[in-house]
Amino acid sequence: MTGSLLLRNARLLDPLSGEYTEGDLRASDGRIVEAGPNLAAADVPTLDVRGAVVLPGLVDAHVHVTASTADLGSLPSSSPSYVAAQAAQTMSRMLDRGFTTVRDASGADYGLADAQADGLFRGPRLLFCGRALSQTGGHGDSRTRGTQVKDDHPCCAGLGRVADGVDAVRAAARDELRKGAHHIKVMASGGVASPTDRIDSTQYSAEELSAIVEEATAANRYVAAHAYTARAVNRALELGVRSIEHGNLLDDRSVSLFLSQEAYLVPTLVTYWALKEEGREHGLPESSWRKVDEVLGAGMAALERAARGGVQLVYGTDLLGGMHRHQNHEFRLRGEVQSPLEVIRSATSTAADLLNLTGEIGTLAVGAHADLLVVDGDPLADIGVLAEPKHFRHIVQGGEVVAG
Repeated sequence: MTGSLLLRNARLLDPLSGEYTEGDLRASDGRIVEAGPNLAAADVPTLDVRGAVVLPGLVDAHVHVTASTADLGSLPSSSPSYVAAQAAQTMSRMLDRGFTTVRDASGADYGLADAQADGLFRGPRLLFCGRALSQTGGHGDSRTRGTQVKDDHPCCAGLGRVADGVDAVRAAARDELRKGAHHIKVMASGGVASPTDRIDSTQYSAEELSAIVEEATAANRYVAAHAYTARAVNRALELGVRSIEHGNLLDDRSVSLFLSQEAYLVPTLVTYWALKEEGREHGLPESSWRKVDEVLGAGMAALERAARGGVQLVYGTDLLGGMHRHQNHEFRLRGEVQSPLEVIRSATSTAADLLNLTGEIGTLAVGAHADLLVVDGDPLADIGVLAEPKHFRHIVQGGEVVAG
């Protein structure tokens, strides 16, 4: 039976309660159907995991699967077929790191999501936004100062699309929604990898951001905003943005707004660590590399402030090119500030809430997708267990063992 599996003698971890239950877990047709002691199941593939920990498959809520290089401005000149092949390999390796669902924060499209869902290549479930919306000269505008021509042809690879003015951003948001976007990504502040903006800038007017939020809400979708400074974070939250990406320079008012707006913060600490260490050798331009220090040190302090204030935190990495291999290191970085259980929730149950997949992923509850991680060691005692995929005995996706 496709997607059917019985795990015996497991320590089943419920991320919400933070408690282990000893017993078996059975999947059928890709879903969890039963958990308990001494389950009976005939003609079902069975794994005796002998006391290993079983937790839900991991979620990374900020990836760029098409970013085969840190030189994002070079992507539009790459062959779309080459970028797709690179993305398939990148996603396959993400699955091997225990990530069974990822949210792409710009670059991926319905083609990659459909190909993964149809089994054309192995990889995590892919929730995409298409192209991020950027103002002229914003974080999604990869043109250098001397470049005037703008080519947003949909067949070219790239992470952003430039749209200015309320009518234009409405049309751009509607276009991404037309193509099936699970969320809309906006660039609400400057960034590291963009050539002509300042990190401390705000981007898009309040009227433009409000129009984008209105269009996403009308389609029962939401807006995720790239934002670093408190000024950019706070105005995005006030205007109805649901998730803030990065947020390295947030303040106490930001924390209050996250709580009152029931919004989510997706820190991406590991990407700054990786960009500083090896960004240039993976294509990051020198001018961008020099911007990393502005956000590197502040990221941990922002995480601590948000965690202490009770903000809903979600796991994200934002790695580019050859730095994707550090995806699990984010667990270790967050473990310096949060308890292991809090970090696990950020990559399971809280991530599911943000993605509007509560009860579908990030849980071992009956009815959820049978996306499972079987690990040696106790992640509640040592979050480093999840930072090292060598501890992963089996990775299960849709009730089928896909690794280990």
